[in-house]
Amino acid sequence: MRKVLILFFLFSACSRHEVVSIDGQALGSYYRVKYLDIGYTKEYFQKGIDSILNIMNNSMSTYLPSSDLSKINRGDSTIVVDEHFEKVFNKANLMWYKSQGYFDPTVGAWVNAYGFGPNKKIKKIGLKERDSLMKITGWPRIRLTKDKKIIKDDKSIFIDFNALAKGYAVDQINLYFEKAGSKNHLIDIGGELISRGKNLETKKVWSVGIEKPSESTLPRKIFDIIELNNQALATSGNYRKYRIDKETKQKYVHSINPLNGRPARSNILSVSVKALDCMTADAYATALMVMPLNMGKKLINKTPDVDALWIISESQKFVSHPSKNW
Repeated sequence: MRKVLILFFLFSACSRHEVVSIDGQALGSYYRVKYLDIGYTKEYFQKGIDSILNIMNNSMSTYLPSSDLSKINRGDSTIVVDEHFEKVFNKANLMWYKSQGYFDPTVGAWVNAYGFGPNKKIKKIGLKERDSLMKITGWPRIRLTKDKKIIKDDKSIFIDFNALAKGYAVDQINLYFEKAGSKNHLIDIGGELISRGKNLETKKVWSVGIEKPSESTLPRKIFDIIELNNQALATSGNYRKYRIDKETKQKYVHSINPLNGRPARSNILSVSVKALDCMTADAYATALMVMPLNMGKKLINKTPDVDALWIISESQKFVSHPSKNW
């Protein structure tokens, strides 16, 4: 799923350390990497980043018809998935269990029906259509076999890993930089971030800003600035990602409750999650957008190394609700 933009800052200061920036397009969004020069050229890292993103797309993109996931979604049961697909699949298993079903990649059929998928066309969803969609929703309806193939109870089941794949890509790029010897960097793909070390220009850990919820794309305003100390951050929100049915004029937000197939309706505007890896942060941010607030807080408060900040609309004001260790 598309994530809310997280703005990060590099404060200028006199220093002998050179901060290098790499920017590009990735996974339907942007990517931006800031790192302290360790001797490699920008072209070297750019090539590595693009290679990783290409592998991710070929494995798990729902927008690329030739990807393994797209073929599986069309009913091809002969595809042998790669190690990346397997890791994301196993994480989905864990998250489905921990969230009591609020995190469920088979909600992809509903995402498509509401116009948030590759076709971006809102379908008519009556009682008959709703019953049909519920029959192909439910994570236990798919399995990964020992020979790395996906078996679906129904060929029409549509798997959507967008709530995991972008965070996983951030983790893979981070691993690539670490293997190259980088100890101080900040990686951002469409608002999903991971930090390592410090911004040596400020001699502090990396500072990042959480965006204030607003339907307007410009100017972007900051709700809060936090520090990331060798942590990942992901934010999910409904305030900008929505579609309106041209006939009914009904507004549909992109966070879909997989338990009933309906767009999430609550006063939760956004959820930011800190974790040790970005795939975990990404998954929890998605789940917490559709979970009741009290249920979500209870889950996070008992989960080690994961913290969250909810931004809630209360009496036409933005109110923050942090987890106990935020």
